[in-house]
Amino acid sequence: MEYSTFGRHVAVDTWGVNFDLINNAEWLKAQMIEAAEACGATVLSVQAKQFEPQGATVLVLLSESHLSIHTYPERGFAALDCYTCGDTVDPQVAIDHMIAVLNPEKVFAKKLIRGVGEMTVETPSVQMFATVK
Repeated sequence: MEYSTFGRHVAVDTWGVNFDLINNAEWLKAQMIEAAEACGATVLSVQAKQFEPQGATVLVLLSESHLSIHTYPERGFAALDCYTCGDTVDPQVAIDHMIAVLNPEKVFAKKLIRGVGEMTVETPSVQMFATVK
């Protein structure tokens, strides 16, 4: 197999997420690890930070790249992104897992195709958000 830098980067803004869910760095950490494992990624390390008076950031370093979440519970907002290199790990699976557990009212997403020349931007299928209210 020829080496490729091909990668997919899914970025998602979620709105209308329960305050308590996105204000719990430890719970988010557990969910993010599950999401990474669900997409077949290899978790190298995890950093989680609980902010005061509210908010959290979780970064999952993957052998294939990363998965992250940054939350603003006072606004019901969480920003997620997952970037994976190669074609064996699908970042969309990790994002779908997180959307399912966060159950946001609104989801806005973009998918970048990277490492093949000029970046291509796609809007993921609406079907991916079947669990959204």
